[in-house]
Amino acid sequence: MTQMQMTTHVKADPVKTFDAFADFPRAAEMVRGIKRVELLTNGPVGKGTRFKETRIMFGKEATETMEVSAFERGKLYTLSCTSCGVAWSSTFRFTPDAGGTRVDLEMVCKPLTFFAKLMSPLGKLMAGSMKKCIEGDINDVRTFVETGTCAV
Repeated sequence: MTQMQMTTHVKADPVKTFDAFADFPRAAEMVRGIKRVELLTNGPVGKGTRFKETRIMFGKEATETMEVSAFERGKLYTLSCTSCGVAWSSTFRFTPDAGGTRVDLEMVCKPLTFFAKLMSPLGKLMAGSMKKCIEGDINDVRTFVETGTCAV
């Protein structure tokens, strides 16, 4: 099992910050690394919402199906995904802090298949690239929340 944690500060209240980070239908408008999002469920975003996210990873287009597995508006949400024999879980927490919001991300990946377990040392080598990509995503959404302009 591999874990990655990140924290950033957004100069906006937690509900406004949460609403932008959890606006999955508009993610491709806010985040440079995301090419498109296709909602697979109807209704407002919440626990059980599923969507396909397409982005460029290591020079190739990659699409993953994500599911919101926890959702407390203004406080936290968790995105879950199983891909290539690995279970991914990313929890975003939003806490009032210094006149704005502290956003904490905890990402956990657990290999499920023999092949994924065999390849897990390579995953650790790629963690730096993945962290840089995720930091870029977070910075893009933070810029949108703080300025109202999209990075795309």
